[in-house]
Amino acid sequence: MSPDVISELAPTGALRAGINLSNFLLVTNVDSTGTPVGVAPDLAQAVAERLNVAVEYVLFKSPGELADAADKGVWDIGLIGAEPQRAESITFTAAYAEIEATYLVPAGSPLTTIADVDSPGVLISVTARTAYGLWLDRNIKRAELVRSETLDSAYEQFVSGKLGALAGLKLRLLSDLERLPGARILDGRFMSVQQAIGTSRKNLPGAAFLRDFVEQAKASGLVARLIERHGVRGLSVAPAAQ
Repeated sequence: MSPDVISELAPTGALRAGINLSNFLLVTNVDSTGTPVGVAPDLAQAVAERLNVAVEYVLFKSPGELADAADKGVWDIGLIGAEPQRAESITFTAAYAEIEATYLVPAGSPLTTIADVDSPGVLISVTARTAYGLWLDRNIKRAELVRSETLDSAYEQFVSGKLGALAGLKLRLLSDLERLPGARILDGRFMSVQQAIGTSRKNLPGAAFLRDFVEQAKASGLVARLIERHGVRGLSVAPAAQ
């Protein structure tokens, strides 16, 4: 292992892994000791094992908070969705997993396709600074985004405000659907969140190591085994990088 990689990714002697607690597909639980459980923590552990160092988890309530800390020296790698806005301060690997994002619409809605949602007068409830929320920021042209701080508040705003659509990860929307008689999830997806591993843009050898690690993790079946181990539905292994 190159000393440059170790010095960049484990400058304190341990790999400090930034973990986004709001992604319930990648972090399924936090145990009684405060240790996160799920695909993302296990993948960070595998990176640490490859580096032959211990892992320390640095927990964040949201992906936006994790991204904001990129240049503050509090984490060495961050496991969040790769998005252009975040790439201004973070170098990302190719995705190791993908998560479909789509819309839920209320009973009686005239909206029938993904394309219908981006129409004048449609209000879309969305959790701010999520990967799919950032995608909507760039791509919604005619509808209006109504942003909330959390997944629960986005749902509550959708219901109480009688908004036209609720944007979210498909598996979360399936659980929301059970609480809303007559509501529908639109077929297809407006995007797939590209879950990746990021590090500071100054870490060139470290970023190259992480890119290779992710490709090997996909090819070897490691990512698939982690998804199976934690019984996650709605999360798929990303294809090999081009």
